[in-house]
Amino acid sequence: MSKPVVAIVGRPNVGKSTLFNKLIGERLSIVDDTPGVTRDRIYGECEWDGRKFSIVDTGGIEPASSDVILSQMRSQAQLAIDAADVIVLVTDIRTGVVATDSDIAAMLLKSGRQVILCVNKCDTVGSPPPEFYEFYNLGLGDPIPVSSVHGHGTGDLLDLIVKDLPPEEEDKKEGELIKVAIIGKPNVGKSSLVNKISGEERCIVSDIAGTTRDAIDTTIENQYGRFTFIDTAGLRRKSKVEDSIEKYSVIRAQMAIERADVCVIMIDASVGFTDQDSKVAGLAHEAGKGCVIVVNKWDIIEKDDRTMIEYRKRLEEDFSFMSYAPMIFISAKTGQRLDRLFDLIKHVANANSMRIATGMLNDVLAQAVARVQPPTDKGRRLKIYYMTQATVKPPTFVCFVNSAQLFHFSYQRYLENRIRETFGLEGTPIRFIIRERGDK
Repeated sequence: MSKPVVAIVGRPNVGKSTLFNKLIGERLSIVDDTPGVTRDRIYGECEWDGRKFSIVDTGGIEPASSDVILSQMRSQAQLAIDAADVIVLVTDIRTGVVATDSDIAAMLLKSGRQVILCVNKCDTVGSPPPEFYEFYNLGLGDPIPVSSVHGHGTGDLLDLIVKDLPPEEEDKKEGELIKVAIIGKPNVGKSSLVNKISGEERCIVSDIAGTTRDAIDTTIENQYGRFTFIDTAGLRRKSKVEDSIEKYSVIRAQMAIERADVCVIMIDASVGFTDQDSKVAGLAHEAGKGCVIVVNKWDIIEKDDRTMIEYRKRLEEDFSFMSYAPMIFISAKTGQRLDRLFDLIKHVANANSMRIATGMLNDVLAQAVARVQPPTDKGRRLKIYYMTQATVKPPTFVCFVNSAQLFHFSYQRYLENRIRETFGLEGTPIRFIIRERGDK
């Protein structure tokens, strides 16, 4: 389920980054008295009153400035505003309402989003000073006094944020619709695949790397089910990302991975595997998403009866860290094997959300332990008392043992393989949580 997004905006040096760090509970954003330190958007996760949401710290907005950097920061903040469900406008009680605050407030009112007015640097406890009431002039409703340094008022602010968040989507609806993020390097054919699947020119296709910048959603319904395909910008090495707009595209691609159920990792057959393919796949693996490796442009490869077998073997070595991911060779241009791709996506999505009964899980555990004895160290043998599934997406299993140190990675991999074979968990990562007896 995708998380709602809360954007923190305001003019430079009002304490946005300090407030951001306070809300997420860690020092992620750089804080300094110099205006303009934060330029790129920075994302963090927050949970309050049972609701999880993403918070975005943006650079200071100077609506009237012609400075190149400031204008780029303004564009970047506008992107955050467009993507946000709730916007927190941060102002400074020490300077009072200035013209820039009024301009930003007018811009936010036009956006149609829920806006919360936060008056920062109210560091004294008790009733706010008389200057506080000046902020009603911005026309954004009741302001809320906050001290981002000391944390005063942040609980009330979070209460308002959670109150304004859109209602949570029902799991039933999420289960009916499979969200698929198409990820990969630039120019591997991601947009061409979306266009072929949808039967229309939904995305701009060009040989120029970096044509796609937004993460574009295309929902289709066919005999295989309902799917939302998210065409993302190609992910390049950081040293190659120079254009500021492309930096935002990378963040959007990462957000697309987060809200997807399945990630289609596209590789250009004519180029082969590269280090960047490994990094792109690693993002999906670390996020716990179901994965399908798609080798595109197979129609332009000269081949014989051994070509696919040899190519597959090479890729299995390259993707050894995610050996669970199925592989398919397609052509987005001709539509070759696209019907098989739908089957794979559906199968992987089901595996990623599969829940296994504790009794069945422990039957498999008993058979696995009988076949291969757990490891020992200095005469002490690992004992696995029982196993239960904690959550799905990805399937996560809690193992209760006598010693976590004895539960070697190799034996975890062995149990993972037994579980995969028995329950058909293809295409999804599996997580283990190890608990010693007596652990809470």
